[in-house]
Amino acid sequence: MRTKKDYIKGLSKMKRNIYFDGQLIDRTDELQMDCLNTIGLTYDEAEKPENQELCTAISHLTGERINRFTHIHQNKEDLHRKQDMTRMLCQKVGGCIQRCMGIDASNAVYNVSYEADKMNNGATQYHENFKKWLTRFQKEDLIGCCAQTDVKGDRMLRPAEQPNPDAYVHIKERLKDGIVVSGCKVHISEASVADEVLVVPTRALRRDDKDYAVAFAVPGDWDGLKQVVTIHNLRPREHFKRGMVQGATDSYMIFEDCFVPWDRVFLAGENLLGGAMALLFALFHRHSYSGCKPAIGDLMLGTAALAAEANNIHKESHVREKLAELIMITELGYAAGYTASDLGKPELYVPGHGFVPFGPGSYIPHSIYCNVGRCLTGEAVFREAEILCDISGGVTATFPHEKDFLNPDTGDLLLKYTRRNKEMPVEDQAQLWRFLGDGLCSATGGIAKIGSYHGGGSPIMEQIAITTQYDIESRKKLVRFIAGMSGGDREALSKNLKPTK
Repeated sequence: MRTKKDYIKGLSKMKRNIYFDGQLIDRTDELQMDCLNTIGLTYDEAEKPENQELCTAISHLTGERINRFTHIHQNKEDLHRKQDMTRMLCQKVGGCIQRCMGIDASNAVYNVSYEADKMNNGATQYHENFKKWLTRFQKEDLIGCCAQTDVKGDRMLRPAEQPNPDAYVHIKERLKDGIVVSGCKVHISEASVADEVLVVPTRALRRDDKDYAVAFAVPGDWDGLKQVVTIHNLRPREHFKRGMVQGATDSYMIFEDCFVPWDRVFLAGENLLGGAMALLFALFHRHSYSGCKPAIGDLMLGTAALAAEANNIHKESHVREKLAELIMITELGYAAGYTASDLGKPELYVPGHGFVPFGPGSYIPHSIYCNVGRCLTGEAVFREAEILCDISGGVTATFPHEKDFLNPDTGDLLLKYTRRNKEMPVEDQAQLWRFLGDGLCSATGGIAKIGSYHGGGSPIMEQIAITTQYDIESRKKLVRFIAGMSGGDREALSKNLKPTK
């Protein structure tokens, strides 16, 4: 496994193809250092002996110890540990750890590439291609991002119906030694600081859309790929530093007649499995959300409790009610993810068939509980912000700039009027209001809320998954019997009606 220093050194050697604010920049540009430090923590923590079981795993391909962010889940314990690792790391950085996309995409591609070869009766070598790629990914401890979301164009038209065929990334040409792809992927987290880009489909696809059923991996600086990056940094502080400065990036990834050799292609035209890969990445990523969102909930809770203490209202009943609400959102999301891990199997839910064996035997978290946890916590994002706003008050929006606290004409006066609770050092109270301003009033704070709401799929997508996969009919039969209606099912009363049925 490599170190944070090795990771940043590797990025410094990559070709420049990243544009920010009209300029071509290097991956190790100072603007990206907050994000690099955030991801770097995944290397630092994996080196600690006490984190070995949580942050590392044994590769089923090589038998070597690897970073868990490059691992394929072999059992339910792997799913539990991935969730707990994500929660621990996100607590430490104060937000998104920026590395879940690689592990979630890898697990999706690992399973679907196997099924594609099986469907093609051995005519393709997608799974072997991916295993070779994955072996290097694990050995070199690389950072991977997942390019899934297409620009989509006219939302009422399918991919093959778009007047602009590049609205979805697609195969433009098939050659003897590879494929040529064009199109654009958007909102791609950490792409500007990733070693490798895993490209997967974004939606269910029809036969006419087969050219859009494409999955492959290329280095982030591959010929034919341009990135236009948005960098999400908190407002810099010169004097009153934060304990941890979290950073993030998102890219528009533009593929212009980009050649991909066959040994880096993992799907090319299998439309039914293109849709399965889109759903499976989303499922694994929603499971990761049951680790990161509880961590953010932990930070929300701590911030709200400290704001109440600073305002000296921490013993009031309405504060206790709001803190309880934050705890319930956090732990329900974690519990749903934990249950999804515990019910995980080498099975995938297929409409009309229920849960069926899928892939070469690696573990997939339970779909219903992944979607329930993601939907509940995703929809609560702005309610949680409302609670922080309510408890903290207006001071978060109007707190003076840090240099005003150093000016001899105003510094002592500002500290005098900042003090609210005599039991808390006034310097700590000032730091808390600055921290709250970062989260509630900054551009980056607003972007984080949008990401928490839509990342991994908007709540409507989880609602669709829940209602199409849950056994609603058996519940109707229960009520028909109890109500004395026709079509009631006495037997259903004695069944253990879990969503796995």
